[in-house]
Amino acid sequence: MNDWEKRLTGPSKETNQERLGRVLTTLSITVIGLLVVTILVFLASKGLSLLFKYGVNVWDFLSGTDWSPKKGFYGALPMIVTSFGVTMMAGVVALPLSLMVALAVTEILPATFRKVTQPVIELLVGIPSVVYGFVGLTVIIPVLRQWFGGTGFGMLAATVVLFLMIVPTMVSMTIDTLLAVPESYRMASRGLGATRWQTIYRTILPSATGGVLTAMIFGMARAFGEALAVQMVIGNASIMPTSLMSSAATLTSVLTTGIGNTVMGTAANDALWSLALVLLVMSLFFNLAMRLVNRNKEG
Repeated sequence: MNDWEKRLTGPSKETNQERLGRVLTTLSITVIGLLVVTILVFLASKGLSLLFKYGVNVWDFLSGTDWSPKKGFYGALPMIVTSFGVTMMAGVVALPLSLMVALAVTEILPATFRKVTQPVIELLVGIPSVVYGFVGLTVIIPVLRQWFGGTGFGMLAATVVLFLMIVPTMVSMTIDTLLAVPESYRMASRGLGATRWQTIYRTILPSATGGVLTAMIFGMARAFGEALAVQMVIGNASIMPTSLMSSAATLTSVLTTGIGNTVMGTAANDALWSLALVLLVMSLFFNLAMRLVNRNKEG
């Protein structure tokens, strides 16, 4: 068989490229899947060791209010409540503001204004969290101390810092969602005699509801997993918060402050890994919520 016959009967160059692409894609998916499974198994084994190795009851761990690992008390409820509290407050306050800014940029202000502001908003998304924490430490804390007294550290300061952090993310995602609404919807609404606000309220927002909720959940997921910025302003007291101005601690702040002060294999160290497991479960919950919202949107 000569070279010409081999070219006619053998696989083409495109076929070889497709096979190579399939092999590389399968290999990449396999590596990423194994990495994720390894992380999950590692965190589960380390996080559950406190329950099996030291006999700590799951309910006592999740509902206890005394967190003193060196004394044998492993109550994680104050950190769980604080994490949920600051995340929910930041998300609830950030959602309407983000929605109003996104509507102004996409539906009200001129297109030239959007071309300038959207890159700025996306730039704010990439600012490191330590910068927001430093702003909270030097600006927000003194203001809260002057207005409400006390030290200024606490849940309110953490909520404000998280609010500043997640607003750019939520605004950017909401802008993309509103721009994805077909222009024919707007034209049809205006053709029926609807005003701009009627078009926004009755046509654009119902079409973009799923994307707006996804932006909110994504912002809250980022707030829930934030560590450094919250640690700098919340006070880091592992107690049940009694007010917005009282010092408290989140799951992430306790992890970052305590993981370097414990010895691997001890009960105190395993307790921190248990907190990390709780944090992982809640992060998976936020991801599941985003998938459910997107599925309902597609349906």
